[in-house]
Amino acid sequence: MVRAYTRREYIRKIPGSKVVQYDMGNLSYKFPVTISLATKKPVQIRHNALEAARIASNRYVQRKAGRLGYHLKIRVYPHQIVRENPMATGAGADRVQSGMRNAFGKSVSSEAFLSKGQRVISIYTDAKNFEDGKEALKRASMKLPGQYRILIDNGEELIK
Repeated sequence: MVRAYTRREYIRKIPGSKVVQYDMGNLSYKFPVTISLATKKPVQIRHNALEAARIASNRYVQRKAGRLGYHLKIRVYPHQIVRENPMATGAGADRVQSGMRNAFGKSVSSEAFLSKGQRVISIYTDAKNFEDGKEALKRASMKLPGQYRILIDNGEELIK
């Protein structure tokens, strides 16, 4: 992956991230089982895809396990700023457009660069809510670009 774009002194307006929360559910209880969504290949995830995955997984696991039966954590932050050089279209566009001259672009969005095997979302829960957490991560992976696998980080002996 390429290093994150860090020259922010050239960027006039940095777009805000759409991700509202990074920790949801019961934050005070220490759950014995941890399952995570990990990438199979390096991938770039935009902030609106992260928010869609958060909403989908949180809604499902909250409905199944209850408000106090889980802790969902988003483990990545979109640092990279995405720029776009919009091309003019329509009549007379060739007189207005400068092509690739001064093509630095305007900031449009932000995204997170993820390496292979990096955890995106983790759910901490009890053994009885393990299947619900697994399904929630599966629903979150459908909202994200790339391929993912579900890993059991802690409490594997409690599930079987």
